[in-house]
Amino acid sequence: MANTLDQIFVLLSRWIVSLLPVALQPLVGILLSVVAIIAVFPGLFALTTVLERKGLGRMQNRIGPNRTGPFGILQPVADGIKSLTKEDIIPTSADAVVHFIAPLVLVVAVFMGFAVLPMGRNMQLVDMDAGLLFFFAIGASTELSIFMAGWSSRNKYSLLGAMRAVAQMISYEVPLLMSTVAIVMITGSLSLVKIVEAQNQYTWGLPHWYIFTPWGFAGFVMFCIAATAETNRSPFDLPEGESELVAGYFTEYSGFKFALFFLGEYLGMFSISGLGTTLFLGGWSAPLQVLNFVPSWIWFFSKVMLSITVLIWIRGTLPRLRQDQLMNFAWKFVIPMTLLNLIVAAVWHFLGDGWLRWIVCSAILLGVYVIGGRVQMRGKKFGPRSYRYAE
Repeated sequence: MANTLDQIFVLLSRWIVSLLPVALQPLVGILLSVVAIIAVFPGLFALTTVLERKGLGRMQNRIGPNRTGPFGILQPVADGIKSLTKEDIIPTSADAVVHFIAPLVLVVAVFMGFAVLPMGRNMQLVDMDAGLLFFFAIGASTELSIFMAGWSSRNKYSLLGAMRAVAQMISYEVPLLMSTVAIVMITGSLSLVKIVEAQNQYTWGLPHWYIFTPWGFAGFVMFCIAATAETNRSPFDLPEGESELVAGYFTEYSGFKFALFFLGEYLGMFSISGLGTTLFLGGWSAPLQVLNFVPSWIWFFSKVMLSITVLIWIRGTLPRLRQDQLMNFAWKFVIPMTLLNLIVAAVWHFLGDGWLRWIVCSAILLGVYVIGGRVQMRGKKFGPRSYRYAE
């Protein structure tokens, strides 16, 4: 019974495909998986927007959406109708073709990233030997779409927002990539399916997730920082700085094209959260061996939604950084730490089993973190904060 529930979507897909002629079965099987991805993640997007607005409302001592439907649950429907019916305005001087294509490129690129994510046992659209490489190669095209949007608008605020976004995404794409190299070194594969299978092991009922190792924990922290910056989430949401850039690279977008940028940003959150879950949190594997009876796809989506909850929590907690702080943080701290983590992962591998590698690897990471922090903060003068108000 447990195995049937675990494979229910796989069995359902195979049953539907078996009803069709043999020549059409491969094509229909792929289409069913694509339709499932296109249906599930935009549905999660709609749910997440309500949860985020209500969660931020609670953090800020207000109610949040409560007018449309019971407890405001139909707010995404109202937002969708509003986006579809609003006038689509294109600036006279804009490059109309590029202006139109930019949000489409963003959404299509993000959707393609879901193709290689194993969302459950035997539940991935494509099992590629270089799935991790494909994910990053496709993700890099989102930077192109953002620059297309800012450049084609012929608006100085849009162009500045796009250039800030591209600089930020390129800077943090380096540690994002480097933080995953340690996983590849230990697993010996670029296949996301094999990476999950390597973590789907238990000792005394506890899982072998990579986050429970010194190099895995450090890599996970660096990955989360870089992923937050890559998805333009607070406190790294400088490309959308309302106080100085109006709305950033999509200032000149309205109607459904603006909604596509909004959708792309949230789909990017789901995609990068799914990748982090796959690499560091065991993917679809259970957190305890006794919980293996729970369907694998439930574990995957539970971990993804937990990651989204943390991103919402961070957004309601931390203030926005300055541009110089953002870039310095990437190049002077995050990237050096990810490079060090590669050395630590190698040391972990060659020291073999035993407590020695735990002590050595933990000491290296903690020592460099403390020393690096002290060096970076040397000469910084932090006095008592004073608050001034307009008379």
